[in-house]
Amino acid sequence: MLEMRPDCERCGTDLPAEASGAFICSFECTFCAECAEALDDLCPNCGGELLDRPTRAKKHHAKAAPSTERRFKAA
Repeated sequence: MLEMRPDCERCGTDLPAEASGAFICSFECTFCAECAEALDDLCPNCGGELLDRPTRAKKHHAKAAPSTERRFKAA
């Protein structure tokens, strides 16, 4: 099951699990669409390809809760 991280690691934009617009690599590094485009769809952490993250319907959040741990670290 995907961790469904709640924010973009690069800019901090909120990325709710039930919304489209998030991109992930195979290690689940998570970026918004704008940052993924700026990164040429390559993860800056591992060099892997960034792909569309699937969404998780809210009705499943109680049983399979998305992560609440934010990964963005302001410079």
